Amino acid sequence: MKLRHALLPLCLLAALPSLASARGFEVRDMVKLDRVSAPLLTADGAQVIFAKRVVDADLKASSSLWIRDLRTRDLAPPKRLSPDGWNVNSAALSADGRTVYFLSAKNGSQQLYAMPVAGGAPRQLTDFALDVDSYRVSPQGDRVLFSAGAFQDCGSDLACTATRLKEREESRSSGVVFDSMFVRHWDTWADGRRNTLFVAPLPATGAAAGKTATAISAGLAGDAPSKPFGGNEDFVWSPDGKSVVASIRVQGRQEPWSTNFDLYRLDAAGKAAPVNLTATNPAWDAGPVFSADGKTLYYRAMKRPGFEADRFGLMALDLASGTLREIAPQWDRSADGITLSADGSTIYTTAQDMGEHPLFAVKVADGAVAKVAGEGSISAFDLAGDTLAFTRNSLKSGDQVFTTGTAAGTPQRAITPSAGEMLPDVDFGSFEQFSFKGWNDETVHGYVVKPHDYQEGRKYPVAFLIHGGPQGSFGNGWSYRWNPQTYAGQGYAVVMIDFHGSTGYGQAFTDAISQHWGDRPLEDLQKGWAAAQHKYGFLDGDKACALGASYGGFMVNWIAGNWNEPWKCLVNHDGVFDQRAMGYATEELWFTEWEQGGTPYDVPQNYEKFNPVNHVANWSKPMLVVQGQLDYRIPVEQGLATFTALQRKGIESRFLYFPDENHWVLKPHNSVQWHDTVNAWLKQHIGR
Repeated sequence: MKLRHALLPLCLLAALPSLASARGFEVRDMVKLDRVSAPLLTADGAQVIFAKRVVDADLKASSSLWIRDLRTRDLAPPKRLSPDGWNVNSAALSADGRTVYFLSAKNGSQQLYAMPVAGGAPRQLTDFALDVDSYRVSPQGDRVLFSAGAFQDCGSDLACTATRLKEREESRSSGVVFDSMFVRHWDTWADGRRNTLFVAPLPATGAAAGKTATAISAGLAGDAPSKPFGGNEDFVWSPDGKSVVASIRVQGRQEPWSTNFDLYRLDAAGKAAPVNLTATNPAWDAGPVFSADGKTLYYRAMKRPGFEADRFGLMALDLASGTLREIAPQWDRSADGITLSADGSTIYTTAQDMGEHPLFAVKVADGAVAKVAGEGSISAFDLAGDTLAFTRNSLKSGDQVFTTGTAAGTPQRAITPSAGEMLPDVDFGSFEQFSFKGWNDETVHGYVVKPHDYQEGRKYPVAFLIHGGPQGSFGNGWSYRWNPQTYAGQGYAVVMIDFHGSTGYGQAFTDAISQHWGDRPLEDLQKGWAAAQHKYGFLDGDKACALGASYGGFMVNWIAGNWNEPWKCLVNHDGVFDQRAMGYATEELWFTEWEQGGTPYDVPQNYEKFNPVNHVANWSKPMLVVQGQLDYRIPVEQGLATFTALQRKGIESRFLYFPDENHWVLKPHNSVQWHDTVNAWLKQHIGR
């Protein structure tokens, strides 16, 4: 043997070290990766600014701003723009592109700062008694429109809210009395504050940071932006700076079961009464954007009240006449946002599409739609003239910043590295999309990811991932929570099916899951699993585990009682165990009431039709259950009940509990523990 090794060709000997050092991607790589986001182009399109998040040795994160001059063609990397030691977010550029604004808590509370794009020291612009949560600088650059969590009866007195909060903190009693819902939402108990819009003047150069502001939405009993995930896409200045339009849900006690967000015109001076511009639509109106002349308001609208996964159509409202039209009614995709071209003739927007998330250009005049950039998932973009900057991710890399032109076929230029370039010693699993005939003989798509060490002729154990939503997608995109590469990196093949109910395949496909949680998608999963094994011979169907979260967790529970034969183990993260209890205990009631066709007391039979709790007698497969205490979407009792059922039946089971996580696992150290626990469970039952 030694002689044969000595006689190997020099080229093979040179290759041996790289082969030996190649390894799979794992969670510790994932949590340490730099993350880029939010690209901004200067007005002349000559420079791109973006945010970069990094972590230190203890995985503590910080974010900064970076800049790249696009006029140079050399390999000079982007340069840091914000100062060392500052943690910044929510950058925006002035109209002339010379000033960058951002939020930072550098001095104790989160406030607005500005600094020259050319470099220099940041200048604090606000010093309010409350944190600035989101903002937009006026077109004239003289005022800031911002949101803050405030007690609305305090009006414009920001200190009033701060004082009340301090008094509560110092109180010797802790009880809270509620007269209406939401008593809690997502991961937070209500304390009486609402996201409220304020307008404040920006101080002149050299002046002290501003401390006073005028409340302009406090008269509306609704959050602007919406909770829990709304941002400055929910509000916009008019071009003349005299008014603001914001998307607000004002529904009183019906708020937890209403999706009726309307667009309100608010007086920027806080004097005139709000005007509801979309009162005729009982469904969701969102994302207002003005035309340059201020005569047309563009926005996105749903049509069906109570359905949060309805299609968002692109709308144009003539503000003088009130004439309203949908711009591309035949385009069967749901638009994510609106960015207007400089001449106002084109709307740029992203949308889920066939397992990817491309960028589209939609002509305002006739609704013609063209794909501008795809091949993965576009997460954010900005436009300056005919220059486009965007972030894109895929099943092989987190977001990268790219620049290109708006014309078809313009070459794309990578500004930041891919995951593979940041981790040169890591092999990523290659992937492929496939299709098959699912429920109703309709075409259904899925993805297969090969293990990082794939070799022809071998069979590999399988992680069968089931996405949540249920109106979601496991497609060609990167995730920091459910990332197929973390399984491929452990030597598993991965199969993911975009069953009926998934987004990006037309609204009828998305609609098909409502009131059908346990039949149509289950049929797709069964047929998809069979089709994947038939097409990909390297899948070892005798060594497979099914994993899912949220709706995927429900499906794991449903599979346990209705299709447990193929699986050696199951993983259920924050999954529904009892549909009836879920209908009473969750916070956003519109979701369960739409999905089940009514309330638990009006249509109890609907809640029982696909209820995992009714099939526990059939459970037999080992299951790992994961649950976060702060998950108010699918409360902790659902996970505890699942674990109790497993333990009481004597089924091999394990319960991973996070007291400080919500519906997601977000903290880096917790993410590492989550992956280690899940991987150990898979290894125990299917090897590798």
